Amino acid sequence: MPRLPLLLRRTALVFPLFLVASTLPGLLTAPAASAEDVHDPWYMDTLRVEEMWQQTRGEGVTVAVIDTGVDDSLPELAGKVVGGTDLTFGAEGPTVDEAGHGTNMAALIAGTGEGGGVRGLAPDVDLISIRVGERDGQVDFDLDARMAEAIQYAAESGAQVINISWGKVEDGVDVEAISEAIAEAARQGALIFAASGNDGDTENSSFFPADRDGVVAVGAVDRNGRVSHYSTHGPQLALAAPADDVPSHCPDAPGGLCLDPEGGTSSASALASASAALIWSAHPDWTKNQVLRVMMETADGPEGHERDDYIGYGMVRPDRVILDGEGEPGRPDTSPLFPSYEASLDPPATPEPTAPEPGADEGEGSSPAPGAAASEGAEQTVASSSDGSDGSGAGPWVLFGLAGAVLMGGTVTAVLLSRRRATTL
Repeated sequence: MPRLPLLLRRTALVFPLFLVASTLPGLLTAPAASAEDVHDPWYMDTLRVEEMWQQTRGEGVTVAVIDTGVDDSLPELAGKVVGGTDLTFGAEGPTVDEAGHGTNMAALIAGTGEGGGVRGLAPDVDLISIRVGERDGQVDFDLDARMAEAIQYAAESGAQVINISWGKVEDGVDVEAISEAIAEAARQGALIFAASGNDGDTENSSFFPADRDGVVAVGAVDRNGRVSHYSTHGPQLALAAPADDVPSHCPDAPGGLCLDPEGGTSSASALASASAALIWSAHPDWTKNQVLRVMMETADGPEGHERDDYIGYGMVRPDRVILDGEGEPGRPDTSPLFPSYEASLDPPATPEPTAPEPGADEGEGSSPAPGAAASEGAEQTVASSSDGSDGSGAGPWVLFGLAGAVLMGGTVTAVLLSRRRATTL
């Protein structure tokens, strides 16, 4: 495939804006794939999605997408956005998306397939679109504050699941504001999923907020269940999800869709969020802790696999919960991943532990203290990476995904980067 132009001049700024975005007409040559493949990607069969949809399609669950906006004029997203806000300069509304990244994430989560569009994993969920980042080339130099506000908004809007397909190298992050927003989401009973990052084959940087307690870090796997070569790894990683050969909007492709061979951990986070929504819809009386616990217990890894730094507990398998009844939800008030963190919050994220029901201890997990290793590692990561952070907000916020994007807030350079073209930058 030919390389794309690296530089487009944006007149609104004197700073250069590098971009490779599949949503910009004429820029992307679509990978070869049949229309049938695009509408029926490999994970639809692996996760037995059609069978799951006979029991639940995500109804009753709200997912917040903190991203570049969600274009609900697309047939597959019509009527999906039930609320939201625009935190960009000169706000135009949460359903405006100039970059296309947020729209792609929303489609992977909730696309209905209408009009030949993307079929998402949980097509009956409701979406809250929270638009952040840049608009008309205007870089938000206070993006840390906007991200904190976005998480807070999502938590207070009643979203059970919050998807953040963004990340930022820890150095210079306004840790206090965003950490408090994460804590509020935990108190409100919401699950936050975040992309781990796309530089696992180079710097393997630890990205915020995926490396924070209270956030479920998601890595990428391919159709064979192997970790994608670019997927950022480390002790923060909790789960993995499909990310390669995922549907994307490609303006020059037949029907406007193509399969992205390297969709990035953005896509993985979106599909993990959708998986949580399906499970929650099937078990509406469960808490976030119970939903996450069964996700960890039923995740797909090598035989005998417990957890490692590359795929966490494994690839999400909501079908095992919904169709096979696998996974023991366990205690509703104890996080399987961040028990110490949530108990330490003031006020705490969960009520005081209640007396366990008979047999509850045996049902706590398929392995002892599920999540303990990841939680312990994550807490160590946070402790080491927070030291010395002055909350200046300098450094890039990165969109890890198929439509493209790294947005750098607080620096003089704005960058839009697709995983597919990372080697050209």
